[in-house]
Amino acid sequence: MRCVAMPPTGTERYAVVSCHVERPLDDRVWAAFAAFQERRSGGFAVAALMRPPDAAAGEQDEATWLERARAASVRAPFGHHTHFTSPTHARPTGGEPGELVAREGAWLRERGLAPTLFCGGGWYTDGSVAEVCASLGYVDVTPRATRPAYLPDDAAWAELDRPARIDLGAALLAAVPTTHGAGDLVRAVVLPGLPAQVHAYFHDTDLVDPRRRRLITLGLRLLARRRPVSDLDAVAATLGAAPVVSWAEIGRGGPVAVDSVENGSIPDGP
Repeated sequence: MRCVAMPPTGTERYAVVSCHVERPLDDRVWAAFAAFQERRSGGFAVAALMRPPDAAAGEQDEATWLERARAASVRAPFGHHTHFTSPTHARPTGGEPGELVAREGAWLRERGLAPTLFCGGGWYTDGSVAEVCASLGYVDVTPRATRPAYLPDDAAWAELDRPARIDLGAALLAAVPTTHGAGDLVRAVVLPGLPAQVHAYFHDTDLVDPRRRRLITLGLRLLARRRPVSDLDAVAATLGAAPVVSWAEIGRGGPVAVDSVENGSIPDGP
């Protein structure tokens, strides 16, 4: 059983950390992530947001994927991360993104996994994806506090600067925004203006680069000095009284269109 962080008394001040686990069947990448998650740098239980295997892309080793997912879920909060186009292309290029999330969510549950979190690849989300997340009982960490610099102005994403419940009409979707990537965390924690609520993230592939791994470790240790250490499940447990916002207030851009050039040109990114 994993050690669960004590829930904060509110969502006014906290620091939490997640990792987009995008290559769980790569032995070298997985070993680096598993060791880092076990190490708990800064005292953080790093949530594993894992991409399900894509059989059509040749990812056939379901048994190894499930073994690793179960191990990660024991160590820290566990979540569902979707790449809408392919293992190497995060944002959608057409189709029905919400239907893909629903299929993957069902696949995870059928195999006895119980993800509590969701993050769309390349920060993609739209109304249909949000509705599926609500139906699956997920807490959505796809919203960003600021627009990722590589996204065009009309790209679909969600903007949220603090935890909230998103009114989708027929349901409420709890959300904890992501605020800092690995590249800007160290700068943020040593300069004035660090927000009271910090959700830092990185990719599993970052950890095989010694320089980036050291940078992430330093950032988390410094962050732990600046904000109360928590984890995403503990923060989620406090969201029953979080403010309610409408999807219209936070949704940006429009849903992906079939053969969209914009979405087709954007891989997963910082």
